[in-house]
Amino acid sequence: MILARIREVLFHAITTPAGDSLAAIRVPKDIARRINMTLGMPLASAEDIAKRDAARERLATLRSGAASEAKSETAAAPVLVYFEKDSNTRELGRIEELLGARGFTWKRLDVAGDEATMEFVLLKAKCERDDLPVVFVADRAIGSFPALVDADVSGELARAIHGG
Repeated sequence: MILARIREVLFHAITTPAGDSLAAIRVPKDIARRINMTLGMPLASAEDIAKRDAARERLATLRSGAASEAKSETAAAPVLVYFEKDSNTRELGRIEELLGARGFTWKRLDVAGDEATMEFVLLKAKCERDDLPVVFVADRAIGSFPALVDADVSGELARAIHGG
């Protein structure tokens, strides 16, 4: 509290126009103003000091709250379902039904006509073109419907999505 009052008085002393007509007073005040600006305005009015203190307290509150929220909530990994248009639509429906029943969100990605993505999916999932649709959690291949069911039953799917 005393420090804030001293900062306020010194700020008033260097910003008041009194004595600016004399070079002996004006020059040191000008130097003090420039130093104050360079140092990030440590000398300031009472209002500015109060605003800074309130902002500091708010930042501390946000940091402590954000840290606890970050520990309790982690973002779910994206679930991607790669499929080829008009191929194995029944299995695609079963995959989406299982994901929906578990409350997971997913994104459908049609790889028909996209040979580069098709090659990536086939290599990463270690499967054949006839095995599509294939489920990925982030960049990790889960596999086709039977592998998805196995991963769901073992809890591996939920751990992969929620990082557990």
